[in-house]
Amino acid sequence: VQLQASGGGLVQAGGSLRLSCAASGLSFRTYTAAWFRQAPGNEREFVAALFRSGVNTYYADSVKGRFTISRDNTENTVNLRTNSLKPEDTAVYYCAVAPRAILSTMRSVDAYDYWGQGTQVTVSS
Repeated sequence: VQLQASGGGLVQAGGSLRLSCAASGLSFRTYTAAWFRQAPGNEREFVAALFRSGVNTYYADSVKGRFTISRDNTENTVNLRTNSLKPEDTAVYYCAVAPRAILSTMRSVDAYDYWGQGTQVTVSS
């Protein structure tokens, strides 16, 4: 199983980035997919997730209304559109997938079996 994240970069506050994660080696359409992030000195934290169908989406309060998660089960990708970026959004962003995550566990890092390598997002003020 491989998850390859891309799309990070340096952007000014108020700007946007589109992160993408390509999955291979698994039946992607059967997995819950999510994005987490980790800033220096902090624990990895939940950003957004969606179940297999991609209909229902879930967000951390800190990004709600600014970030949009989506997936393409034909292309085996999960994407994160980040708008109105703030300096506090600076972190390494990780994609992850889980075969059995449910609503009560999907915000926990422990629910996810496979992780991408991370992509750096830096927001300057």
